[in-house]
Amino acid sequence: MTTSPLLRADAPSGQMGPPHEHSAGPAPTRPALLGSYTGYVGYFVGAGLISGAVVHYPLDPARYGAIGAAGVAVFLTATVLNEFILPRSRPGAITLLRVVGASLLLSLGIGMVSGGLQHFADVPTRSAVLVPAGLLLSFTAYVLRHATQRWKAIVGPIGLTVLTVSVLTFTGLSYLAKHSTPTGHSHGAEHGGPAGPEEASDGHHTEGGVEHAQPPATSGSQPPAPTGAQASAAPAPTRSSRQAPSTHKAGSDHHADDDHHHADDDHH
Repeated sequence: MTTSPLLRADAPSGQMGPPHEHSAGPAPTRPALLGSYTGYVGYFVGAGLISGAVVHYPLDPARYGAIGAAGVAVFLTATVLNEFILPRSRPGAITLLRVVGASLLLSLGIGMVSGGLQHFADVPTRSAVLVPAGLLLSFTAYVLRHATQRWKAIVGPIGLTVLTVSVLTFTGLSYLAKHSTPTGHSHGAEHGGPAGPEEASDGHHTEGGVEHAQPPATSGSQPPAPTGAQASAAPAPTRSSRQAPSTHKAGSDHHADDDHHHADDDHH
């Protein structure tokens, strides 16, 4: 007695169905969905931290070295979560070491490519090396992690293609780096010091969003005229100072009269 091809081997007796038909599995639970999301985001966050650290490392080695180490830790944590914790099957120790090591190299390669492309205008000479080196490193790490025939893929036609692309990329970026002026890494900051308050043509200037009146400039060494409050606060001249010119004038008239009398006596 032959079995009908429409009978499923795993179905109850007499239940019909197409061959090789599998019922849909249960929907992922909330913890599984959260873990998958965390591992997925960890890849990109780790690669982003590494890319920033690779480019900025010469500016502050201590700071960006710590940022790069944090990015590597995030990327490796996401790898362990996605490859060994969430799946039901548990690989062996050798596979664990291979995947973790390849993931480390892969994160560095992706960071080199991403950081070099983002900041080529800032550091063109350094980026011209980072991008092609990152291509080779990331491809090699990806093959070591996923491909079954690893070394054949690396030294085969695909590997030669990636090598050719990397050499052409290095040649082109090096040419552009020699004929471009580095802008420096400023993240949009203006060169030449911090900007001062904005001043309008009517003598007002704006600082911190508040408009202030600007006193008019005086020519030469002439002091500015006192305001009303300053004029009222100035001390008034004393009586002796006002009468000093009169006293001097009276003394001059007295000496003139004495000279006139002496002239009359000589005449007589």
